[in-house]
Formats: sequence, structure tokens, C-alpha cells
Amino acid sequence: NSEDVRCKCICPPYKDHSGHIYNKNVSQKDCDCLHVVEPMPVPGPDVEAYCLRCECKYEERSSVTIKVNVILLA
Repeated sequence: NSEDVRCKCICPPYKDHSGHIYNKNVSQKDCDCLHVVEPMPVPGPDVEAYCLRCECKYEERSSVTIKVNVILLA
């Protein structure tokens, strides 16, 4: 299920831009700042410096398992 995978990038404040969390459904190999952070909040020359500060993690979950546990615990 495409909703069970995502890439989550946590980007701290940079210059005059506040910190932000970005989520996007992408493959594990595309889980990086350049593929997930849209729109890019900084101009071209600052993109590399901005992305180096971001921490991106690929996450998987099983929504079926979560639903079963909720039913059993309810």
C-alpha cells in the first residue's frame, strides 16, 4: 500500500527560513532532501547547504496490523 511508506525529512531553521517537516511517498532510494522537499524554500545557491542540515528517514508501516490491533484492543 503506497500509504504505508514515506520519506520524512526534518529540516531545522536556516537563515531567515523557519524549520519544517516534509513528508512524501517516494521509494527508499529517493529518500533525500532533493526528492522530498517541495517547494524548495531556498534559492539555488543555498540548496546544498540547506539539504545538508535536513535529516531524512524512510519509514514503513503496516496499516492492516495497526487496524487489527485497534480492533483487538477496543
